[in-house]
Amino acid sequence: MTTPVKPKPIHALIGLTHVTDGVLGPILDSSLKGLLASANIYSKPPFDLAAYGNLINEYKASIPGALDGSRTAVAQKDKLRSAVIKMYKQLAHYVEAACNEDMATFMLSGFQPKPDKKTATPPMSDAIRKVEAGPNTSELSITLLKQKGATSHKIRWAPVTGGAPGTWTEMVVTRVKKPTIVTGLTPGITYAFQARALTANGYTDWSDSVTFMCT
Repeated sequence: MTTPVKPKPIHALIGLTHVTDGVLGPILDSSLKGLLASANIYSKPPFDLAAYGNLINEYKASIPGALDGSRTAVAQKDKLRSAVIKMYKQLAHYVEAACNEDMATFMLSGFQPKPDKKTATPPMSDAIRKVEAGPNTSELSITLLKQKGATSHKIRWAPVTGGAPGTWTEMVVTRVKKPTIVTGLTPGITYAFQARALTANGYTDWSDSVTFMCT
């Protein structure tokens, strides 16, 4: 009798201490939007998400006032930053437990998984090997899996709003060994990505969606 393989635990990326305020805001927004959009899955967060949203807004509103170096303004901003990161980490641990080690379910939360440097990362879908931050802000790097008999591939992406993809944008990919850089994206927005291959029989169906937040 074959022993079932236990799914590997998924850990959220929570190391935000050295993240700049400009990058942290979109990360927080993505986590809130993801949890609200997937409330049917993440139905029992450790605290009211409205309180989390209010604290995010207070923190972001405090950033401009701290730019002039005022000690009082900086101290207030840092206090709010520390408090909202603490709430973010609590929610991250809740998502880790509630996703049941399913990556697709985890990604709906708006949180990003912590990279595992010890082992090779498994493909994110049957057509997409990985999606990661691109070399510049507003860019994502997409690496595809080569489909047998394919002469070229296509990828498409769309912003995820209310849990569903919006208008798709397509791109032809002729080489899959190197990542394809998708540009012109909006930081803080989660995007859905799909891929398909062109074979002698025509295009295959679009793959399952892979979601990733642009930073």
